[in-house]
Amino acid sequence: MILDVLIIGGGPIGIACALEAQKKGLSYLVVEKGTLVNSLYNYPNNMTFFSTSEKLEIDGIPFISKNPKPTKQEALEYYRRIVTSNQLKIHLFEKVKEVHINSEGIKRVTTSKASYEAKHLVISTGFYDKPNLLNVPGEDLPKVNHYYNDPHYFALQKVVVVGASNSAVDAALEIWRKGAEVTMIVRGNEIGQRVKYWVRPDMINRIEEGSIKAYFNSEIQEITKNELVFCDANNEIHTLENDYVLALTGYQPNFEFLEELGIKYSDEEKKIPTYNPQTMETNVEGVYLAGVICGGMETHKWFIENSRIHAKMIMEDLI
Repeated sequence: MILDVLIIGGGPIGIACALEAQKKGLSYLVVEKGTLVNSLYNYPNNMTFFSTSEKLEIDGIPFISKNPKPTKQEALEYYRRIVTSNQLKIHLFEKVKEVHINSEGIKRVTTSKASYEAKHLVISTGFYDKPNLLNVPGEDLPKVNHYYNDPHYFALQKVVVVGASNSAVDAALEIWRKGAEVTMIVRGNEIGQRVKYWVRPDMINRIEEGSIKAYFNSEIQEITKNELVFCDANNEIHTLENDYVLALTGYQPNFEFLEELGIKYSDEEKKIPTYNPQTMETNVEGVYLAGVICGGMETHKWFIENSRIHAKMIMEDLI
């Protein structure tokens, strides 16, 4: 059987695409390399969304949360219920290995479990699976993590948090409140302006009172088993004793996969993929983009809230 559309990525936007394909009577399948809404699942346990619940809704299905800004667990429950109640066709823990497009434009997708053929592809793989690396010696040590889950694990430890975005700030505050000694290493000159407005003042106050030490305009030079070496704003070298390093410096889409498909960039420096803003079709005929991946390195441009519309735009172009 040749599917009308195969959707790669089972996050909120991939689910939205499946819902729209189902409503249009298209044959479809979603393949996801991890669990359902895998990126959300890997968010910190205590995370609260910046957006209110209604802005995270897809297909007009109400998202009821205890507070205006929902938690990670509430979001997982919401999207799971959408999939189960609508009996969406989705295969989990099935990673795409290869895509081959024949002369007739049929896309043959080989995964870790099977092979499929489809007339069209939708790529909605997000960006959370590939961290921005520090590219310094020692980054591969067991004490270095690019993801953060629960603060209790770091209680009473010396922890260096690298970065000053939402994820880094949340981790630093939560870990400090569990009794850890927290130091932040920040490449810029301040805590990020995009940090949640109710969290940023808390972080600034903890730094100003000395509860959390922060080094701005600084860069890590090396990580060793028990220490971390960095260069500060005055080009002075410092060594910090520490037990763990949380390198929360952001994430990026899987550009290699896009390039293998033949997708070009409209902006090489920012790696913004080429696509038609009316249909979301890329320069490769029959291959569409949906969600955060459309922004390339500018991962702050697209969210669930403003990319929900991609699903309807794509499916309307297919019929």
